[in-house]
Amino acid sequence: MSIYALKGRFQDLLRPAVGALYKAGVTANAVTVAAALVSLGVAWAVYVMAPAHSLLYLLLPGWMLLRMALNAVDGMLAREFGQQSRLGAYLNELCDVIADAALYLSLLSVPGVSVTALWALTWAAALCEYAGVLGLMVGASRRYDGPMGKSDRAFVIGVTGCGLALGWLDGAWVGYVAWAAAALCALTTWRRVRNGLAEAG
Repeated sequence: MSIYALKGRFQDLLRPAVGALYKAGVTANAVTVAAALVSLGVAWAVYVMAPAHSLLYLLLPGWMLLRMALNAVDGMLAREFGQQSRLGAYLNELCDVIADAALYLSLLSVPGVSVTALWALTWAAALCEYAGVLGLMVGASRRYDGPMGKSDRAFVIGVTGCGLALGWLDGAWVGYVAWAAAALCALTTWRRVRNGLAEAG
């Protein structure tokens, strides 16, 4: 089970806004790149300023929710308005991995956090997405299996940001969360490989 299963309902809510963006001339690739650039800005703000101003950790849940919406929007623009392209496919995957890494590693400045845990999560998440994309290379679909896909990781990091902002979590707990998420990413990678092979076979 993954939060990704709710994507269809989420898209239904966004469809009027997507139509308005299309009429305004906004492209899927522009949304993809803009979301990545804002992610880098949010990551920088959290890394540099949040340790001294803990309420800035609320940037994480706020941006994670908006970013999930933008990820749905770029896909809908591409599929429903004829904007699919090879460049878009590359941008969609690469920008997501770069943005995810920046947002996870923004927590490196949390006092007492495990550097190893955050890097483990970052690499495990990247491998997880790579395993999903590899489904296409073996004749299967792009795999989005859980339990720790992109949407699930966004939820975890968002909740972690809330915990830090409210003083409920410290660096040690952030490390524990990162280790748990990394382990679930490893499980997700295995499931994506297994299910991709089963689908292709």
